[in-house]
Amino acid sequence: MRAAAFAVFACLLTTAGAMAAPPTAPQDRPPINVSPVTVVPLAPEPPKVVSTWPAAGAAVTGGVMVLTVTFDQQMAPGAFSVTPTTGADKLQCLKTPRLLNDGKTFALLCTAQEKQRYALAFNAQPSGGFANLADQRATPSSLEFSTTDADGPRSIAEALKAENLPTLAMPIQDAPDSEVKPK
Repeated sequence: MRAAAFAVFACLLTTAGAMAAPPTAPQDRPPINVSPVTVVPLAPEPPKVVSTWPAAGAAVTGGVMVLTVTFDQQMAPGAFSVTPTTGADKLQCLKTPRLLNDGKTFALLCTAQEKQRYALAFNAQPSGGFANLADQRATPSSLEFSTTDADGPRSIAEALKAENLPTLAMPIQDAPDSEVKPK
């Protein structure tokens, strides 16, 4: 009976020791990677236009221009709305603006005639249009500018140089028959 009690006691010690030892990870399995999730909090204020080129009220040369609209927040790349204002001359532009690497500035390739007055509205429609990464719609705004009778840039490269814009990472193609249209 003593031998049986001793065997039970030895068994309990062995089991307790095995339970106290930390388990070891199998060495033949690779680690499991979990992809990160990006959470974009809703900004306290809707995005708003902080600058444009041409600037509001400016008089610039006609010809090829890269119209830019800069917002105060990071913006969604596929969301935009640029419409001509009634009574102003029609600015000839590509259909889709391109979001630049700063994530806040859209560039739109256009051709402007000399001695004209242009007016554009951003997010004039009640829904859709420019929005931030949290899909919060930008505050509607407008831009009016005019062109002089001076000869302006006749190529994209000349327009980028004249406007002191960096070389864009992706080429932009001319489309003189396109108009700015509502999205």
